[in-house]
Amino acid sequence: MGRLAGLTFLFCAVLLTACDRIETPEQSGELVVAIRNGPATYQVENGVASGFEHDIVEAFAQSRHLQVRYIVADDQGALRRMVRRKKVHFAASASVEDVPDLLFTAPMRETEPILVGSADNPAIQEEETALDGMRIEAMFASPQAEALTRMSGTPPRFTVIQRSGVAEFELLQNVGERRTDLAATDTLQYRLALQLFPDLEVVQSLPGKLRFAWAFATEDKALWNAAQDFIAEMQRSGQLARLKDRYFGHIERIKPQGITELLDDMRTTLPRYRKDFQDAQAASGIDWRLLAALAYQESKWDPNATSPTGVRGMMMLTEDTADRLRVNNRLDPKQSIRAGAKYLADLRDGLPDEVAEPDRTWLALAAYNLGMGHMNGARAIATGMKRDPNSWYEMKKVLPLMARPEVYSHLKSGRARGGEAVILVENIRTFYGILSHFEPAWQPTLKPYKPNFKLR
Repeated sequence: MGRLAGLTFLFCAVLLTACDRIETPEQSGELVVAIRNGPATYQVENGVASGFEHDIVEAFAQSRHLQVRYIVADDQGALRRMVRRKKVHFAASASVEDVPDLLFTAPMRETEPILVGSADNPAIQEEETALDGMRIEAMFASPQAEALTRMSGTPPRFTVIQRSGVAEFELLQNVGERRTDLAATDTLQYRLALQLFPDLEVVQSLPGKLRFAWAFATEDKALWNAAQDFIAEMQRSGQLARLKDRYFGHIERIKPQGITELLDDMRTTLPRYRKDFQDAQAASGIDWRLLAALAYQESKWDPNATSPTGVRGMMMLTEDTADRLRVNNRLDPKQSIRAGAKYLADLRDGLPDEVAEPDRTWLALAAYNLGMGHMNGARAIATGMKRDPNSWYEMKKVLPLMARPEVYSHLKSGRARGGEAVILVENIRTFYGILSHFEPAWQPTLKPYKPNFKLR
């Protein structure tokens, strides 16, 4: 009887283990993917998911006619455990390791591990390489945590605090807000965080390289092979480079001093005009934070700004544009912001239907600077060069050519300072990212319904 009970227990345990595993993508119609949360990988704002890793996963799933279900992992160790226990079909944004029971695709990101501190920390200013007695935060089970543990020695010279269940960005935020001394991170995460915490600085490099790829269980070799082929095609076609540019191509445009100035102006100047930008969003459908970013690039939120070429006001409108949009005073911030939003919306709507977001917005912003005639000329140049005129990644290589005589002499619109338009758009992308981090999205309040007749 005891032997029968033991066999029954073993059978139930095996059955429960089998049931706990997910179905194959072909059986369920979905890919279940483990992923890390953060601006470099996957994040959700207002119910909309985005991120470099997210977009690649979505493209892979679409190529196989599957839906995606994401499971956010607490750390790199959790990513690997989910794959090994068959909780997911694969893990995205996994750090590549030499382990026998996992298969890794070709890496999609490579970066360097570093220690980051605050420029305001006196201990760091005294001697950058002296780590004795410092508190260093690192993600749990990360290569950086392992490297620091080896470096610390016995007894440990410094304290390594391994964090789990948070985005890696939070470690850098803790340094920026002086809640810890140092953060072990990588160069990409540092450049992203520098847009919000301009006092961060690299203290020293850590050994090795970091490579991030997709991790599969060894028995899932068919799906791994399909992913390998898909990633190779993305690299060959340039789609991977375009995605990198979409998420990371603008992050080194603004120097830390410029970011500090923006953060100060957000505290002192923006509150005066926040409602004007939100009213302009209600009228145009364009995110008020993007409009504020455009205005900051144009005038630093100065309603009296005037350029040598005669454009004026918060949104730096030309006299012709102001007249067309019925602005009687370009120096009135309410009129300027509302007209600038309307002008940008018209430019965005005027692009061909095949231009998708976010490229549609970036191209419209470039046209805000150049005019649609020059933008159409640049798109014609791109087509002639066999570049995609609907891609900002491609167009920002074409636009600077419009200052060359051998190029603009063939255009009806003539010469244009296309390089300035590229800088404008990339700066606005950075300002918009900063504003989106600190300022919440806004939706117009629906007015209560009032019938225009009396009920009897």
